[in-house]
Amino acid sequence: MPGKVEAEVVICGAGIAGICTAYHLATKHGLTNLLIVDPESPLSVTSDKSYEGYRNWWPGPDDAMVALMNRSIDLLEVLHRKHPERVPMNRHGYVFASADLTRQGEMLAAAQESCDLGAGELRIHEGNSGTSGYTPHTTHGVFDAPSGADVLLGRKQIQQHFPHLADTTCVLLHPRRCGWFSARQFGMYMLEQARERGAQSLSGKVVGLETSAGAVSGVRVATESGEIRVNTATVINCAGPGQQRVAELLGCDLPVTHELHMKVAFDDHHGVVPRTMPLSVWLDPVCFDWSADERKLLAEDESLSWLLDEFPGDVIVRPEGGGNSNTVLMQWNYRVQPSAPVFPIPVDETFPEYALRGLAVAIPGLKVYLERIPKSFVDGGYYIKTPENRPLVGALPGVSGAYVLGGLGGSGMMISPAAGELLAAHIAGVPLPDYAAAFRVERFDDPNYQKLMEQWGTSGQVG
Repeated sequence: MPGKVEAEVVICGAGIAGICTAYHLATKHGLTNLLIVDPESPLSVTSDKSYEGYRNWWPGPDDAMVALMNRSIDLLEVLHRKHPERVPMNRHGYVFASADLTRQGEMLAAAQESCDLGAGELRIHEGNSGTSGYTPHTTHGVFDAPSGADVLLGRKQIQQHFPHLADTTCVLLHPRRCGWFSARQFGMYMLEQARERGAQSLSGKVVGLETSAGAVSGVRVATESGEIRVNTATVINCAGPGQQRVAELLGCDLPVTHELHMKVAFDDHHGVVPRTMPLSVWLDPVCFDWSADERKLLAEDESLSWLLDEFPGDVIVRPEGGGNSNTVLMQWNYRVQPSAPVFPIPVDETFPEYALRGLAVAIPGLKVYLERIPKSFVDGGYYIKTPENRPLVGALPGVSGAYVLGGLGGSGMMISPAAGELLAAHIAGVPLPDYAAAFRVERFDDPNYQKLMEQWGTSGQVG
């Protein structure tokens, strides 16, 4: 590639956000001279560390997130129907479970809110004979699955359908337009489609964003063979963990923080976790089940005494792989703190044991592994989060021709199909959906929105 090139659009970042945007620009709006810039290979760094779940299950205060995710799932299902071997997905749902009866009212209220915002019908099944209208996740596929959510109340009926959970589980919420998909295969398919229409990739680091008369005029990229200037009037910041750095090249400060989230994969050779189990979240706080001698030793060691504390809930698990796979994925962010991105990502070697101990509270059969922790694979990535955990999709204020798709903490793979479509619509100048305003960067400049966030808190975080 020569020292100076031209591009209609330069996309900074070859993760799922950048690739989905390129796909929609190329396939829907006919922009063929697209350049995707990243120092790493496509769908690496963070995108290939995803838990790969998807859900239309989000709280308010408005329906913007549910609407955006319903659109994203629509797009996933279109490609799955067309190319099931290329874009595999399931519709097993998510399960949120608790052994705390006092949570029942809170869970029912949250379920009703999400359903009222567009997730579908809420069905409540009470007592030991209340599941006659309940459709088990093992009896349907992607396209004949129920929508909305089911709530099971009562230990016996929960054990009937989810016998692997602790027999103390008394409240279970099962949202249905949820599951997981092969996000990397999906991303590679979209990248192939964009490339077939002319999109190109450039391996390099964006080191400069140039402007003229308040508008984007070029991008400087450092490559192994030297610096390249790309003449362009449009640049998109889809740089994932690097999005703050790229924004600063234009003098912008994005309202984002970074959290390191890790996951563990291990071989469940005892077959404790059912292979068709929905992605499951244990909501209750967790205390590790130490013996009396272990508790005494831990209490005497200041560096380890924290292991006697109560930990937050939201322990997450799902099976992974098809065929003869026994792999189980666990995620539990019991000590997560905002931190600046560091690469290579630091790995806590004790994380597999503690995650397994936490999960064994929810799935007691996993205690079989506690005497000898199985060999595990640990990886993870950074959640880049806005204050209310909603994405940034739209123009960057102050510079004409600069856009961002970021702040995708915890939702990047599932939300990027529709978020990329939305950003492409911004760039193409076509009519926008009703939910577009909820994701603009300038929402944070609105004093009324700031007050709303104080009451609202972080939205829809799972994991």
